[in-house]
Amino acid sequence: MDGTNTLDWKTYESITKYIYETLGKETGVKVKGYGSSCKVTGKSGINHQIDVLTSHSDGVHTYDTAIECKYWKEKVNKDIVMKVSEIIDDASINKGVIVSKGGFTPDGITFAKYRNIGLVELREINDNDLEKHRREIDTGEFRINLNILITSPVILNLDIGNNRMLEFEHELDFYNYAIILSNGKQVLLSSYAEDFRREVGKGHKEKLQTKRHKIPGSILVHRITNASISLDEITFTGKLTEIDASKKIEVKLVDKVWLIMKSIFDERIFTFSQTGIISEHKK
Repeated sequence: MDGTNTLDWKTYESITKYIYETLGKETGVKVKGYGSSCKVTGKSGINHQIDVLTSHSDGVHTYDTAIECKYWKEKVNKDIVMKVSEIIDDASINKGVIVSKGGFTPDGITFAKYRNIGLVELREINDNDLEKHRREIDTGEFRINLNILITSPVILNLDIGNNRMLEFEHELDFYNYAIILSNGKQVLLSSYAEDFRREVGKGHKEKLQTKRHKIPGSILVHRITNASISLDEITFTGKLTEIDASKKIEVKLVDKVWLIMKSIFDERIFTFSQTGIISEHKK
């Protein structure tokens, strides 16, 4: 994951889901759903949209946690905490957590502690953080003979119609683009790419696969430069490739820290690297 990518609320939700999913593997926490399609019906009969919904079982009972993501510059106050508290009560969800980019107001922290709502600050690392946390981390050293066969779905090209090809160096470049559909709905290009990769992963090795999406009257927008072009369809081409990566290696791996996550009440601190590595910083 490239730290130069600009975050938006949807990417922020996806990263939150990834972090909780990754950290939860050790303790049996699973993600039940996330995003706009994740909804629960409360005792009131009202449907509530949950940004990230996780579950954990102790072998006898299953406990659900609703995670609310706030990609705001402003601090989250007690009104938001109260809203989350009411939702989890109505939906009979056991625990609530609020993940905020901008932090929390004192009354928000006090009320959250009173209602047992977890508070987590998740944001890009800044110069003040670097006094205690390094910008670059050593992730390991290899001096070993490795026999490795890697099978991975690979996107070879993306045709955007009218004999036009979208140039990209890495599949993560798709996060920089959004498609505005004719009905005004905005969809990240990476969502189409992820769906295609899943389909390719189910196919036969080295068999060329394509998938076309008909999206008449749409606009492709670069989310950083705001450059845009019109398009009516996109076609992915790719294949499931087996790569012989066997070799003798001697290399030191260095990664850059992108995000920092601080849990307010239990005072746990994690950093999240550009490539998705999560590290806990012990006191």
